[in-house]
Amino acid sequence: MHSYIREQMNDFLQLLEESVNMDSPSRDKPQGDRMANWYGQLFERLTGGKAVRIHNDTYGDQLRCELGNGEKQILLIGHYDTVWPLGEAERRPFTIADGKAFGPGVYDMKAGLLQAMFALHVLREWDRFPKDKRVVFLINSDEEIGSPTSRRLVEEEARQSSACFVLEPPTEPNGALKTWRKGSAHYSLTVNGVSAHAGVDHHKGVSAIEELSRQVQALHALTDYETGTTVNVGVIRGGIGANVIADYAEAEVDIRMMTTEEAKRLDQWMSTLQPTLPGARLSVTGGIRRPPMQRTEQTAQLFALARKISADELGMELEESGTGGVSDGNFAASCGVPTLDGLGARGGFAHSPGEFVTLEDIPLRTALLARLLETC
Repeated sequence: MHSYIREQMNDFLQLLEESVNMDSPSRDKPQGDRMANWYGQLFERLTGGKAVRIHNDTYGDQLRCELGNGEKQILLIGHYDTVWPLGEAERRPFTIADGKAFGPGVYDMKAGLLQAMFALHVLREWDRFPKDKRVVFLINSDEEIGSPTSRRLVEEEARQSSACFVLEPPTEPNGALKTWRKGSAHYSLTVNGVSAHAGVDHHKGVSAIEELSRQVQALHALTDYETGTTVNVGVIRGGIGANVIADYAEAEVDIRMMTTEEAKRLDQWMSTLQPTLPGARLSVTGGIRRPPMQRTEQTAQLFALARKISADELGMELEESGTGGVSDGNFAASCGVPTLDGLGARGGFAHSPGEFVTLEDIPLRTALLARLLETC
């Protein structure tokens, strides 16, 4: 299987070049629709399956691809949107050098999408697609901005699935699969105070900036590396001048956590925040954006299968890892389905002009996914 996929690499690279050279920023619906149409047609041509575009009023259409008609559903997840603006592909188009492919979105995650399609292609070509299974491959259009319109679709399909494989890139430097991810929350703090002349009437003012600074200290004190909880106040705005007591200040807060219980505790803590200065008013908005993807016994068993396939059939040692970053795998895992993440292409520098994928690893990881779909 691995050798067959390696023989298909010229076709793979031609398709990778086409996809990378099509811009697909999250917030550009016409360009997103073009990308969804391209992937839908390709899926049907490569696999013989059915691709259905799901209309999206705001962003590019979502894509639900399906192969097989068995009762056991396996879910694949990926996204075609990238962080890059229109015109990026023209500025630095797809290139190959020193065994690596470069270009906007090549690593996160257009190579991974093609790996999934070629894995299904080889199973069909070799007549090894399991008769008792159907594979649903969701390709969404807004993952890079938090999956606001695709979360519901991911969760609906996850609840019907016995396993989920996410085509995000693995953890480097060893290409490890991700068996857990932290959850993420985002909050906005708004403080209203009382303005006054800083020289003449200082005592009449209530500084929104001082109040906010006290809240920031309390928030950062929540960071606990032993439990995996981290808090970062990353943006602060407020005040109009050094000689004016600020009557307004605001902050943006990022919180990461390991468990569902910790997410609930932190969300409750945020909801009870109160101002410390008399005369100050505080409001908090936001909440949990992605629940934690917790490592379960079922996920551990799925990884054990992947490791055995890698060692016995592909001659590579596969490791597992976790990360503070999030993906749509968080949504799937929170529905109770065993989830393996990081099955996409190896490479580096995601969200950077230097992003790349390593070409020699693509056939190996494509074969690994194909065998997982066959045996899980």
